[in-house]
Amino acid sequence: MSDGLPPPAEGELVFTVLLQSGERHQVGDTPYGTRRLIDISGGTFDGPRIAGSVLSGGLEFELGLSNGAMELEQIAVMRTTDGANIYMRTCGFAAAGDTTARFVPDIEVANSSRHAWLNTGKFAGIRTVNERQGTIELKIYDISTVAVREPKVQLRDPAGVANQPWTCASGSGSRGNSVLTANVTLGGSVNVGASKRGSRNIIPITGGRVSGRVNGIVVPGGADYQLSNGNTVLEARYSLQANDGEYILVRNCGPFGAMVPTFETRVNGPYAYLNENRYLSSDPGVGSGGVTLTFYERR
Repeated sequence: MSDGLPPPAEGELVFTVLLQSGERHQVGDTPYGTRRLIDISGGTFDGPRIAGSVLSGGLEFELGLSNGAMELEQIAVMRTTDGANIYMRTCGFAAAGDTTARFVPDIEVANSSRHAWLNTGKFAGIRTVNERQGTIELKIYDISTVAVREPKVQLRDPAGVANQPWTCASGSGSRGNSVLTANVTLGGSVNVGASKRGSRNIIPITGGRVSGRVNGIVVPGGADYQLSNGNTVLEARYSLQANDGEYILVRNCGPFGAMVPTFETRVNGPYAYLNENRYLSSDPGVGSGGVTLTFYERR
């Protein structure tokens, strides 16, 4: 919303989501700020026109900035009471000292569903975290008739800090030495169907092992959020935990034959070289209970 984000609560409440948070992982200071990763393990949502449950396969990426502000990215997978699957990705922020965050959701549901109005609405929301209860509340409002107030309040990133990317990385080159191999176990797929960007299929990540320059586990949580629109583009979001306790965020994207991973980990940690993001990925191969992937240096 390039004109600015109005106060969401001045709009009409569409639905409220109560997310149950699973594991919370303190990644540490990465190139973008202080990162915390939260696994979304379930929950419920309801409103005047829609209700249902929250499925596994979601993640929340919380980023604390040195000026006290917070940036937020979140992915949630939901199912309505009449069986329609929903993919919702949000981005948001909180000013220094704020206990709630404002966010903009981007929602995908099948065009054939009676909930297809979610594909074209203009929405914004408010996020509140209850650390003690392990819940995250999202209130989502229709703001199509709400004007942006003047004067506007502008939040700025700290100088000299890289912006976290919203889109997938791309790159070319040949494969060099292997860096690590991940055997990723998977849950049952959740098919959203044909929506505003194509056909979305979500495959939750349930665990696995990693070996090579990093040895440890694939942390349960996240998914491969596949999108087909003429060709299939994979976008897997998950994390690794090394045997020494360090966390590494993984985002592996692209069509078959051209997948490019990016990694995010602690800048002063033993795997900081992964933040350079000069790597290529194999296509997913058949693995025990899921898939196997090998990541390579890019030449």
